[in-house]
Amino acid sequence: ERQLVESGGGLVQTGGSLRLSCAASGFTLDDWSIGWFRQAPGKEREGVSCISSSDGQKNYADSVRGRFTLSRDKAKSTVYLQMNSLEPEDTAVYFCAAEPGDCTVVPDISATYMQIWGQGTFVTVSS
Repeated sequence: ERQLVESGGGLVQTGGSLRLSCAASGFTLDDWSIGWFRQAPGKEREGVSCISSSDGQKNYADSVRGRFTLSRDKAKSTVYLQMNSLEPEDTAVYFCAAEPGDCTVVPDISATYMQIWGQGTFVTVSS
């Protein structure tokens, strides 16, 4: 069974950092791209970042570029989202998802072809 499991969410103060993990099982990161999405209460889902399977190219939303960093450990089948300089506006449920092939960015990070989703992890940034 193909599965994604997120971890690492929590409560942090403004300016703090968190590292989210997305552990994949049942498939290989050689063939699937991993994206991070978030949804805040009352807001639409937003694509945050994505790393492509073929070349490891990383894409970031403008709202997080320069603060968030995506990395991948293929040996552990895990993708990490390092989040620094967190702001209250970053408060949301964060989901990782997997798409066969490379990330779809048109121009925003798209969820259209994401086929596997994790259960989500809560991130709360207090002011």
